[in-house]
Amino acid sequence: MSTMTTSKINSKSPTIRRILREAQELSTSPSADYTATPLETDLFEWHFTLRGPPGSVYAGGIYHGRIVLPPAYPLKPPSFRFVTPSGRFETNREICLSISGHHEETWQPAWGLRTALVALRSFMETDARGQLGGLDTTDAVRRRLAAESHAYRCPACGRTNGEIIRECEEAAREHAAGEGGSGAAAVEVEVPSELKMGFRDEMEAAAAAAATAAGGAPPPPPGEKTENGMDAESAELAEGFVQTAPVVAEGTVSLRARPVQNVPPQPTRTVPLPVQPPQLQQARVSNDGVPAWLDRLIMVIAVLLAIMVIKVLVA
Repeated sequence: MSTMTTSKINSKSPTIRRILREAQELSTSPSADYTATPLETDLFEWHFTLRGPPGSVYAGGIYHGRIVLPPAYPLKPPSFRFVTPSGRFETNREICLSISGHHEETWQPAWGLRTALVALRSFMETDARGQLGGLDTTDAVRRRLAAESHAYRCPACGRTNGEIIRECEEAAREHAAGEGGSGAAAVEVEVPSELKMGFRDEMEAAAAAAATAAGGAPPPPPGEKTENGMDAESAELAEGFVQTAPVVAEGTVSLRARPVQNVPPQPTRTVPLPVQPPQLQQARVSNDGVPAWLDRLIMVIAVLLAIMVIKVLVA
């Protein structure tokens, strides 16, 4: 896949800097099982290629797809579409998962595209359960599609899935040799446990169980976010992400999370109440919500009416 030319890119944008850092991290720490790079003409559209998860009906397959990043990435999640038939996801249709744009409330800005690819790969083994963009078909069909997937050629990338993955394997071996490893090809990927849940209800149940086990109250339901644009705090959050670079050990590739930038929690902003003018401070309100001056006026009118009634009766 082609890489993005950075000569005309606005490097002052936190979103752009974040995307460029992720592209560099994926390039300098390659995996033999997946890859993703932005298009040369659009930094916000990436193409990915990944192997099917090992030990599954997709294990022999190589699948290609598109990632579209929103302008507010990573404060908002990317969207994913497969273009290679798999029997698990519909082709050219946005997938509804906890890491996708359909569920902004479960997305975490600390997750990067590598993390999303690892999660997406693991989601292939989950049940579609009527999920948007999901497919239910037989294992025989999925194995047949896996065997046919190697020959798929992306018009934008200009190479077949098989050619792209072979380049990934070679790059991963060279990287492993340069890091002092054995240079063996990746044969297994260990998915981080927190990313094995693909659906919103699973993530909410896990979060509630963890909070209860810790002796606290379950967290409030997600989705109660506010956005004021890309302020300083959001910009700092946009640039920090957790790398899950592949680590080679005894011929096995696992994923190790390493924080690139630790963003300390920000204190809650306190907004002082405005000081009222003296004339407003003098205006008091009675218990029933009626201004004091109106109470006094009503009393005066009542007294005057009483005096008039007394005079009529006396006369």
